[in-house]
Amino acid sequence: MVELTKIKIFMKIIRLLFLLLVMNTKGFGQTGSHLCAETKSKRVSLTQSRSNTLNLAQIATTELYDVHFYLLDLNVERTTTDLFGAAEMHAKVLAPTLTGILFELHEDLAIDSIYLDNVNVSNFNRTGSAVTVPANFVQNDFFKVRIVYGGSPPNQATNPLAGGGINNASSGSWGNQVTWTLSEPFSAYEWWPCKQSLTDKADSVHVSITTDSTNKAGSIGLLKNVVDLGNGKHRYNWESVYPIDYYLISITVAAYVDYSIYANPVGATAPILVQNYIYDNPLTLGYFQNEIDHTVDFIEYFSTLFGLYPFHAEKYGHCMAPFNGGMEHQTMTTQGFFEDGLTAHELGHQWFGDNVTCATWADIWLNEGFASYTEYLMEAKFNPGDEVGLMEDVHNNVMSQTNGSVWVEDSLNTNRIFSSRLTYDKGNAIVHTLRFLMDNDTVFFNVLKTYQTQFAGGTARLNDFKNIAENLSGLDLTAFFNEWYYGHGYPTYSVKYHFNGVETILEISHTASSINNTPLFTNDIEVKCFGVNGSIGTYRIPITANTVNTSVPFSHEISSVVVDPDNWIINKTGSIQEDINLLSVSAVDVNPFNLFPNPAKDVVYINGTIGDVVTVYSVSGQLLFSQKITNTKQAIDISSLSKGLYMVKVNEHAQQLIVV
Repeated sequence: MVELTKIKIFMKIIRLLFLLLVMNTKGFGQTGSHLCAETKSKRVSLTQSRSNTLNLAQIATTELYDVHFYLLDLNVERTTTDLFGAAEMHAKVLAPTLTGILFELHEDLAIDSIYLDNVNVSNFNRTGSAVTVPANFVQNDFFKVRIVYGGSPPNQATNPLAGGGINNASSGSWGNQVTWTLSEPFSAYEWWPCKQSLTDKADSVHVSITTDSTNKAGSIGLLKNVVDLGNGKHRYNWESVYPIDYYLISITVAAYVDYSIYANPVGATAPILVQNYIYDNPLTLGYFQNEIDHTVDFIEYFSTLFGLYPFHAEKYGHCMAPFNGGMEHQTMTTQGFFEDGLTAHELGHQWFGDNVTCATWADIWLNEGFASYTEYLMEAKFNPGDEVGLMEDVHNNVMSQTNGSVWVEDSLNTNRIFSSRLTYDKGNAIVHTLRFLMDNDTVFFNVLKTYQTQFAGGTARLNDFKNIAENLSGLDLTAFFNEWYYGHGYPTYSVKYHFNGVETILEISHTASSINNTPLFTNDIEVKCFGVNGSIGTYRIPITANTVNTSVPFSHEISSVVVDPDNWIINKTGSIQEDINLLSVSAVDVNPFNLFPNPAKDVVYINGTIGDVVTVYSVSGQLLFSQKITNTKQAIDISSLSKGLYMVKVNEHAQQLIVV
């Protein structure tokens, strides 16, 4: 009993120390570098880019065929990155003729032999990382190329341009030594021969890993079997039949224990395996088990938001590796620890990034922006209130500099692709803004589900998502994407206000932080008015110019005004002040509507623009009803209204209506 008590105390101390480390890591991720971004960008040097591998002509040559299947048959140990074995690629010819099959393999890895359709080819050519196998095919021919290779892959000590495609390290916390891969965006060729093209997903992949019997080897898809080879080695055979991009294929080897659990999302015909390879240190699983179990809750919840977990016929899971973050390898994420935000983010990628992958690195928002937003959704669901601080941190990091777009202008630069501030945080924030602009969660999540269904197993560009969002919401999102996705910076809003005895007049102006790039932001914003008597009113205001004058049906003396109280928009607040000269909007109203007769009984007529929407409010700010204008002289039935004063609004314009 004494020994057990000592062990429990020791475990509590270890857990506290690790919690402090994770809390420090989490804070750094929110205000400086996102954990997922840190994982991907720190694995490459500042000079790493796509141009370090193939030139544009060579890349074009790889597009002359379509990959259908990969087979990796490798010998890997937990003590080294050295590997040897073979890789097969099965493909179909797309070009009218194909005289050379070009793929990538880092020059540090030696090629023993190449077989094309089972025939040895000795006259292949190697130029840097480009390997060309002579061929004689015509369009629609199928071929199989097998490469027997091995050696010591590059690392930053041996090659400063290496991207850390395969890594080996020991966990400082748990002591386990691990060999793991991390290929995104351009580093798969550092450990296996492949075609690094986002738009060419393999239809299926088999991965066989031979390793010491004291290890376990994790990879994508389902573990079909583990073969005891009788020589102290085991072969782990993994198979996946879902389309997959090159950078999402992975291997991880260490002394693990298998902790498997199951999720039961609505719509699944069978429980979904969640297979976790956890360090075999006897303290590790107990420390992380509760956090790992949250994965089940997240799968079930995200399936209600985005559609059923896309790889439900195979699995989801994790392989631990000693690095400060995670990588969304398809069906088996590699993670250093299990903080909820990190786990939710990498799981979110199974929809946004794995099931549907960005077609170019310039469109990385479709992967990282939405995966980052799953962190917000997770917090709102499972830790209500924490999402508020999370979005505040996101906004603060974005506004730590005055410019920068979500769109990646230099899509060959890894550090820009995985910019924590722009790709992750600003990308996250504008998904939140888009949700606000749609003003209907049913529509918003239907957009996400439709996007997942329409592009399942494939790739998409920004305009593909935009078209779905516009079609389902009925909104024209051109200005939104021009200002928030392609545009730079953020607005600073200032407000002048005055209660004129009947209604509150607002003058809302904004300046842009990157005025030469994006001088105007034309989204709606919310303004919250606080009365001296304790009354509160929140109003949604369309912003159509740098200065907008409008009225709101807040009929009380005002003590204060807050812009964007729920943090839907990346913005700062300038001056908020009362202006007693702000008596009405008539002086600046360039497009007033006519309301007659006024006073009125039973019916009132409005002359306005067909397609606009009339909204009627009580003097307390309660929305009573709305009606679309379908006639230049529109009749509005007010027979249900009691006698009194009301506010009628069309767009940003408002007039008082007296019902008698």
